Parts: sequence; C-alpha cells; structure tokens
Amino acid sequence: MLAFGKYQGLGNDFLIVDLRESEPQPSPEKRDEHGFSIARWLCDRRLGVGADGVLTIRAPQTSMAHASMRVLNADGSEAQMCGNGLRCVAKYLLETSEVPATSITIDTGAGALHCEATWTGDTVSSVTVSMGRPRLRRAEIPMRGAADETCLAQDYLLGTRHLAVSAVSMGNPHAVCFVPESGRALMRLAQELGPSLETHSDFPERCNAEFAHVHSATEIELVVWERGVGITQACGTGACATAVAACKAGLAQPDTEIQVMLPGGPLFIRVDPAYQEVYMRGPAEHVFDGRVDLSAL
Repeated sequence: MLAFGKYQGLGNDFLIVDLRESEPQPSPEKRDEHGFSIARWLCDRRLGVGADGVLTIRAPQTSMAHASMRVLNADGSEAQMCGNGLRCVAKYLLETSEVPATSITIDTGAGALHCEATWTGDTVSSVTVSMGRPRLRRAEIPMRGAADETCLAQDYLLGTRHLAVSAVSMGNPHAVCFVPESGRALMRLAQELGPSLETHSDFPERCNAEFAHVHSATEIELVVWERGVGITQACGTGACATAVAACKAGLAQPDTEIQVMLPGGPLFIRVDPAYQEVYMRGPAEHVFDGRVDLSAL
C-alpha cells in the first residue's frame, strides 16, 4: 500500500509521498511490469487518485537542506522544479515536524531553496519561497542557439499567429508571451497554442508555455500550459518566469511585488533588482490523506 497526502496550491494539486521512513513503501517513481509510469496512473483523474503531479520526499542531498523533493508530472515525466509543489511540501514538512519552525530549506532539481512559512494557529497558511536565480542564457534554459545568447521578445510563428517569446528558466524551462487577450480569450489562446510552444524544436527538453496579459505594472493575468500536464490552475515557476520577463521588457519593475493572477488565484512575485533571486508568496492547503494499492491500478 502506498500512503500519500493530497495537497493543492491555488488548485494546482499534488500527491505527496514521503519516502524518508526506514520502513520502505512502494515508490511512485518506478514503472510497472509493462514499463508504464506509476506516477501517471496515480495522477489519472478517472482511473487513479487524480493530481497534476506526484511529489516524492527523500533525505536531503546537501548539508544545508532538511529534505529533498522530486517532481513527477502527470504524464510520468520528471520536472526539475515546481513552485506550487514546493510550497505544499514545505507545509507538509513543517506541520509534521516534531519541532515547530517558521522556515525550512529543501533540495530540488533547481538547487537548495529556502522557504518561510506563515502560521495561522497550528496550520501553515502561506509560504514564501526564495526561488533562486532566473536563468536567461540559452544554454541554461536549455534552448537551441548560441549558448551565451538570450531569447527576449523573439518572434515565433505558431500556426498563423506571431508571438514575442521570452525564455526564462526557474530550474525548468519557460517560454513567456505577452498578448492583448485576457479572460476567456486568454485561456483559449493558451489551449490552442500551448501544445505547439511546449514542443517547439528550439526547446530540446520541451518547455512550459506562459500566455500573459499585463493589466498594470503590478498586476499580470496569466494562463500556463505546463510541460507534461497541460492547462493547470496555477504554476509557481511560471508566475516567477513571467514576472522576470515583464521586468526585462519594462512592463514591471524589480523589487516591487507583482500580483500574478492565475485561474486558481493570485501569487505574489518580487524580482531582485540584480536578477539574482525571485521571491514567490502564496497559499498551500492540505486536502486529505489516503492509501492506495498500486496493484489495483
């Protein structure tokens, strides 16, 4: 039996599996006898439990961290980072710790990231994450082309639509487009062009595709087509990448908190003026705990 906790951040939902216990339990990181990803079964909303991804927790990989997090997408692929997922893992670790604390550091595919919690009674209600340095060089994203060049407001033709694409990595690759559409039209655009941008040949590891409408220098509306998932209610790294791209384009200002409104609700992002750090603040909620017999999936 596999024990898990169901968590969500602005509707972006995850199954958290703690693999640190001395008594081993089945790992969703493995594949079944047919080579099919167990994480994919678990995320299936009709045949499994249902989630945007599975987050596994293991022992820390560095001396500064308390634990490590691995991100498995709904399609069974692995992502280096997930901002909403990290807030959920921080909440789980802090609330289940024997010694209450307001901060924790977690190893991720994007490095060791520091999290500060806001407690309401005995519950962590929100988490601020130091998301690390945004990467803009093509080699860091990764992206085809000259390794040291950036991709900022570069013209891309998707179908019959020209888009100005800015590429940013927050430990995982993002392609950000600022467009005039908002509301339902913005969602339709993301649904229509997201798959093509995710799989564009310039991104050898695929990318997350952001479609953003700037309402003001401190408010951005955003819909994200997530790599390996599709449209999600929220994406923490996508909100961070969009804020960085907006600052680089002069549409927003560093060192100012930017409200990024996603379908699931707002995240609050602040970009360091030297572009050495991005801070993300948002909620995380525990939904339920459960156990599942993997042999029944």
